[in-house]
Formats: sequence, C-alpha cells, structure tokens
Amino acid sequence: MIDPKAFLKFLKGRRSIRSFQNKAIPEKELDMILDAGRWTPSASNRQPWEFIVIKNKEMIEKLSKTLFYGKFIKEVPMAIAIVAKIKNSPKWYLIDTSLVSMNMMLMAWSLGIGTCWIGAMNRGKAKEIIGLGENDHLLTILPFGYIKGEIPEPTPRKPLDKIVKYM
Repeated sequence: MIDPKAFLKFLKGRRSIRSFQNKAIPEKELDMILDAGRWTPSASNRQPWEFIVIKNKEMIEKLSKTLFYGKFIKEVPMAIAIVAKIKNSPKWYLIDTSLVSMNMMLMAWSLGIGTCWIGAMNRGKAKEIIGLGENDHLLTILPFGYIKGEIPEPTPRKPLDKIVKYM
C-alpha cells in the first residue's frame, strides 16, 4: 500500500493544466494512463467504456472548435475521448466513466503529465467528428501533455468544518 500522507500530498498537488509542451508522450506512459482507466471500478463490473486516443493534429484542431472553454487543447500532443456505452450500463454509465477520467488524470499527474477536465462542449458535433454512434455518450475529451511553464498555485478549498456533517 502507498503511504496515506504521501498520497494525500499527491492529491493536494494535482492541478488542472491548460498549457502544454509540444512533446510526444511515450507509448509506455500512454499505456499506463489507459491501464489506470481500465482498472477503474464500475457498477456490476460492466466496464461501460471505450477510450479513443487522438493523436491526429487535424482532428484535435476540429475538436477544439467544439469546446466552449477548452480551446487550449489545440496545443496538446494527444487527447483521450472517454466514451460511455450507454446500453452496457444505462443507470450508471455517467458515474462509471467519470471515475475513469479521474483515474486517468491521477495516473497522468504521477507521470508528470498534465490534463484538464473538459465538460463544456457541443457533444453532438464532437461525437460526429470522432464517429460515435447514437448509443455512445461522449463524457469528456481529456487533453494530455507535458506541462509548459509553472504549475499553478492551488485554488482555495472550503474548510472541512464547512462541508462535513456527522450524524
């Protein structure tokens, strides 16, 4: 097991990154990110997901135009579309694939690779570009790249006594 204090420090150190170097991510590290997603828990172990690795710069450029706040993904060497297979888990696909994204983001951070959750997008247009079907839900397109510049300072968090209740 990992040291709990070291793990909490790691979690507190993770940041959303929006500026990336023009440097490819080695296949070994990409495989670790994908494996972290694969090992995510899911309801009844249905694993209702598919990961689409996007390295094609033209496609990344097209996808960037479907994002409301993620235009910065044009800079990344790659992105991963996390797709939920709705029929595989109609009640839990959103939760299961959200957990996948966090596992991938944490693995990337442990490798010195930055990413940022992308939620606001024209999903219909992005699905069309990627070639997804009607029964596919595009949860997010996660950009991945080595961090360019300084790691941002942490944003404030509410104190525990403001968000925790004991009963």
